[in-house]
Amino acid sequence: MTETTQEVQEVAKETTRKEIDRKQLDQEGDVAADYLEGLLDICDLDGDIDIEVDASRARVSIVEVEKGDLKHLIGDDGEVLQALQELSRLAASRETGERSRLMLDIAGYRTQQKEVLEEAAKSACAEATRTAAPVRMAPMNPYERKVVHDLVATLGLVSESEGDEPARRVVIRVS
Repeated sequence: MTETTQEVQEVAKETTRKEIDRKQLDQEGDVAADYLEGLLDICDLDGDIDIEVDASRARVSIVEVEKGDLKHLIGDDGEVLQALQELSRLAASRETGERSRLMLDIAGYRTQQKEVLEEAAKSACAEATRTAAPVRMAPMNPYERKVVHDLVATLGLVSESEGDEPARRVVIRVS
């Protein structure tokens, strides 16, 4: 077999893998949307469900029809939202047989929280740059830590997580 033929076969395998991954992510989103639609019906709540799939995960959003209608599905500090995300992941995993990394947003809560978190991370980066001392952020969940790590990397600084759940936090340093 020539090197070119081998390269073509590798590209074909990778394309097939991506198609399978995309189908699985589509299925995860559909299963989660069905699960959440049933929940909305049981609770007699109105919300539109949007599904997006990017390269690595399905994202399901419940959009409020009337402002404030879904606040009970978010809870204090997003605790109910986090629980619903885990239940949606379990439903998707049961259906696909694979671990789900699905993200759930309700009424734009996660989007708003991400913006607030990014601002806090930018401030922490500015402080680390100004003082050349490590800056420890408040404890946060794994998703929030990933958002911070990604932002810190784009700003050219270094970050690491320290501590144990639920008090695990990000520490930012100049490189």
